[in-house]
Amino acid sequence: MSWRNDFSKENVYFETDDGILYCNDVVEQLFQFPDESIDLVVTSPPYDNLRYYSTKNEKELEDIWNFEKFKVVAKELYRIMKKGGVVVWVVGDATIKGSETGNSFRQALYFKDECGFRLHDTMIYEKSTSPFPMHNRYNQLFEYMFVFSKKAPKTFHPIKVPTITGGQKRKKDGGYRQKDGTIKKAKYETRKPFKTKGNIWRYSVGGRRDNNHPAPFPEQLAHDHIISWSNEGDIILDPLCGSGTTLKMAEKLNRKWIGIEINPEYCEIAKQRILKEL
Repeated sequence: MSWRNDFSKENVYFETDDGILYCNDVVEQLFQFPDESIDLVVTSPPYDNLRYYSTKNEKELEDIWNFEKFKVVAKELYRIMKKGGVVVWVVGDATIKGSETGNSFRQALYFKDECGFRLHDTMIYEKSTSPFPMHNRYNQLFEYMFVFSKKAPKTFHPIKVPTITGGQKRKKDGGYRQKDGTIKKAKYETRKPFKTKGNIWRYSVGGRRDNNHPAPFPEQLAHDHIISWSNEGDIILDPLCGSGTTLKMAEKLNRKWIGIEINPEYCEIAKQRILKEL
């Protein structure tokens, strides 16, 4: 039986053997998902009206995304995640009347305190440039990547980076500081050439891209989270998929994928990007 038989056939915009793209409101579509059916979510919500979807009408924007709608989505994500599943929530804050809204923290705490997720890691997506230079504070160069898990993550494939001292011999009189403050004498050994990457990830932004979405995140960002928190054949969801970056990278990495997007223009962009990978 195909894995797709577990998911609704309504509102399908595009599908392949490995994926389904729905054109529908996110809440309406999530209600149709079975319990504990998703391994990994990588998504970025339309936060604080910084991202708009073919409209600048404030009332229409409010209908598309607001905190009440976020709460429903967050609880539905907890319901549909498998035990050990991970949600990567990429989000930032607008500055209104000189103050950042703090909605990113508000959402993170709701995931943790009201839904039951663990806040597994608070990561930083550092941008290579600042699109909106500041005049009375430092330029905004990052967004949060909150990593939530339902129980302990069942999968983690850490990205490794070279160490500065890789291959060097450790001194015989060297040591490690322990949690209690004491020094444990180190063995005489060769330092490891690689270590696990830190939780601040830097990506180039801007420049030429193959979509017309106002705020896509880098393909490499989606790639790095998918390989970190899932295995081949796992089901990856982006419930607010925009131009389909997460879906495209899931296709390239031999995962199953599901996307939900309310705007048919962006659904078509996502479809065309995925077709190039088939």
